[in-house]
Amino acid sequence: MRLFIAVDLPEEVREVLRNGLDPLKRDQPPAHWVRPEGMHITLKFLGEQPPELVDGLDRAIAGMLSSLSPVTIRLGGGGYFPHDRRPRVAWVGGQAAGLDAWARVMEDAAAGLGVAREARVFSLHLTLARLERPWGVQAVEHFLFQVGKWRFPEFVAREAVLFQSELGHAGAVYTPLRRWRVGP
Repeated sequence: MRLFIAVDLPEEVREVLRNGLDPLKRDQPPAHWVRPEGMHITLKFLGEQPPELVDGLDRAIAGMLSSLSPVTIRLGGGGYFPHDRRPRVAWVGGQAAGLDAWARVMEDAAAGLGVAREARVFSLHLTLARLERPWGVQAVEHFLFQVGKWRFPEFVAREAVLFQSELGHAGAVYTPLRRWRVGP
């Protein structure tokens, strides 16, 4: 099973993404655009795992999250991985004080079950597009300008979701397997 743990997005955020992505898809060079229905804030990518890991995660994470608090998430602004001089992934960023603690809990719980730790530090982002080849300076600047105009409603994240990812011809399909409430 291909698994990851994420914060799901409210419909109001997906609506901003739908409205903003349509013009970008027309204006930007070729890219593999992510459907708003599939967007989420990844806390921990687990990769291919045996089905029994789900129950282990359930036991490990549920208790750990009870000591944390819900988090207010403010999305806005754009950027690129690895950087804007050689962009490969275009994203929307944001701020969420305390969400890094959620990511550490996921990392620790998964590591305790034998899943490799991430080499990179958690970075709050929504992947919008994977670029077929790096965009030029004009496209990079246009993307940043357009995404910078998007106005997202802030929202409070109160749960982490374990998703199964199944790759298909029309893109990935994400099925929630577990939902873990945060806080007492």
